Amino acid sequence: MPKRNTKVAALSAESWNLHYDVIAVGASAGGLNALIEVLRPMRSDFPPVLIVQHLDPRHESHLAELLERKTGKHVKEAEHGEPLLPAHVYVGPPDQHMLVGPGKIQLAHSQLVHFSRPSIDLLFESVAGMYGSRSIGLVLTGSNRDGATGIRAIREAGGTTLVQDPATADFRPMPEAAIQTDCVDFVVPIGELAKTLDRLCSGEKIRS
Repeated sequence: MPKRNTKVAALSAESWNLHYDVIAVGASAGGLNALIEVLRPMRSDFPPVLIVQHLDPRHESHLAELLERKTGKHVKEAEHGEPLLPAHVYVGPPDQHMLVGPGKIQLAHSQLVHFSRPSIDLLFESVAGMYGSRSIGLVLTGSNRDGATGIRAIREAGGTTLVQDPATADFRPMPEAAIQTDCVDFVVPIGELAKTLDRLCSGEKIRS
C-alpha cells in the first residue's frame, strides 16, 4: 500500500494551483478496468476525485483497495463528513448515495435512482450545485443511462464534461446516453483520458 503523504491534509486545490476543485467519475459495467486506466497515469497533483461505481449492495466492496494497489494513488472508501483533499480518490460505498457538501462528503441511504444506490446522477448534481464551473464530470463504461442527467447538470452549472469514447468502452450504453444529451465537452478514448484530465486541471485550453 502506498505511503500516505500527511502533508496533503494542509493543502487545498487552490494552493496546488489547480483549475478545478473536484473530479466526479461515474462507472458501471466494465468500470474497474476503465478506472484503473484513468487513475494510474494521472499526475500526483490532482484535485479530489469522487467515484461512483455501481456495486452489489449484498457484498462488502474491495474496490478502493484494488484501485489503490493497481494505480498507486491514495484511494479510500468514502466516509460521511470527511473532508475532500487533493491527491485523494474517494469511492462511494455500496448501497449509499455519495454527495458533497462544502468541502466534505455526505452519504445518504435514500431511494434508488435508476435502480441504483449509489447513483451517478445524484453525485454529479450535487457536485454541480456545490462547485459549478470548478467541477469536472466524467462518464465511463456502463450498461444503463445513469450519469446522463448529471452530466447535463454539471454542464449547465459551467463545469466541464467528459465521456469515454464508446468505441473504447466495454459497455457502450452509458457513455452513449451521456453523449446524446449534447452536454459533453470532450469524448475521449480511454487511453487518453488521464492526459486530458491533467491538461484541464493545469489550466490548458483544449479544443473540443
